Amino acid sequence: MVLITSLLILAYLVMGKDVKPLLKRLQKVEWQSEIRGLLDRLRPWAYKVGRATARPLLQLYYVLQDEQTSTLDRVMIYAAIGYVVLPIDLLPRAIYKVLGVLDEGVAMLYVYKKIKNRLTPAIHLRVEQTLDEWFGVEYEMIVQSCK
Repeated sequence: MVLITSLLILAYLVMGKDVKPLLKRLQKVEWQSEIRGLLDRLRPWAYKVGRATARPLLQLYYVLQDEQTSTLDRVMIYAAIGYVVLPIDLLPRAIYKVLGVLDEGVAMLYVYKKIKNRLTPAIHLRVEQTLDEWFGVEYEMIVQSCK
């Protein structure tokens, strides 16, 4: 229920509609329990897409974990991560081809632009540590040497 409401709020925000009535439904959500399983879903997705593509989603994830993040920002981030890594799709790639990929990109870009000022050096460090744990430091060195 939280993910569906969050996705609806994100869609409304992208379209410029009022989200206050929907946002009230999520004011009392226990966010720490909601996001606990997201990292487990992010990891297999990251292996499929690679280190560079996984970085922005991990940045969003760590902003989501921050206790100072507002409910609206949490909703947007939760919706964007869920929409990208879970097997739900409003515009399925098999049917809509390029549009099926663009909808996820639009969601990510919209949310990233809204919260990028919340990315602290501590969050960047946590993201890089997580990526190093998942991919290993050697991966980054190989990629750098190929450039």
